[in-house]
Amino acid sequence: MRIDELKIDSEMLYSGHNACPGCGAALAVRYLTKALGPNLAIVLTASCWSIISGMPPLTALKCPILHCPFPSAGSVGSGVKRGLNAAGHDDTTVVVLAGDGGTFDIGLQAMSGAAQRNEDYIFVCYDNEAYMNTGMQTSSATPFGARTATAPYPLFKAGQKKDIMQIMAAHGIPYAATATVAFPDDMESKLKKAQAIKGFRFIHILSPCPPGWGTESSDTIHLSRLAVSTGFFPLYEIENGVTWKMTHYQGEKKTPLKEYLSAQRRFKQMDRQRMEMLQHEVDHEWDCLMEKVATSPSE
Repeated sequence: MRIDELKIDSEMLYSGHNACPGCGAALAVRYLTKALGPNLAIVLTASCWSIISGMPPLTALKCPILHCPFPSAGSVGSGVKRGLNAAGHDDTTVVVLAGDGGTFDIGLQAMSGAAQRNEDYIFVCYDNEAYMNTGMQTSSATPFGARTATAPYPLFKAGQKKDIMQIMAAHGIPYAATATVAFPDDMESKLKKAQAIKGFRFIHILSPCPPGWGTESSDTIHLSRLAVSTGFFPLYEIENGVTWKMTHYQGEKKTPLKEYLSAQRRFKQMDRQRMEMLQHEVDHEWDCLMEKVATSPSE
């Protein structure tokens, strides 16, 4: 069943929430909750979604929410799931929801520990590529060349984006996947697949941020699509750290990365040399991914 065919009463995100217009993270969580169903508990670390979710009794989600400190989401998720199991609610799906700051940076240690222990929950990172909730500061998920509020003169990120999927694959977890709101069927399929698996599961969702990226609120889906077609954010899944599989393949002829970058004001200051450097990095990462897919063991 397609997400747009789901009944309206399956909605678990109320209208009138606090997200910015065009927020990719809000749309991602709407799809996530519809796919996973009502028997759901969410752990929220400090992030944009801490604000979007609202304060009781005016919450935006129709499921239990537990807020936790920035570095501890991985640990709190572990405790919530174990507590539910002890209380006889082992069929409740636990989701830890974090931004890139609570995943790539401040929350990495606790998440890594939970992954190493193979805790039984789904860790979802909605990646808007900076600390957007607190002023658009650089994170290790910020791509090379992007303007941020904290990068030194001339205000662009100098290093490459951390490859969080390689890090999760190195843990040998049962399942990890990338997703975007531009491909809701792909996202729904991956979430349902993750829900059916026991152990630690990781979903990485690219989530355009109109104010942080310098885009129009109406461009969120278009940008998500371009991220995939350029090879900047491929859609794939990894099972047990060794089996890599593409879930959307646009062919070897990818859209030039310039088309994706020029649609965002955060890359406005990029000169031709830096743009070519980023294109080279994206092409290199794409080739590495294709090699992993080609040499993965057959199912």
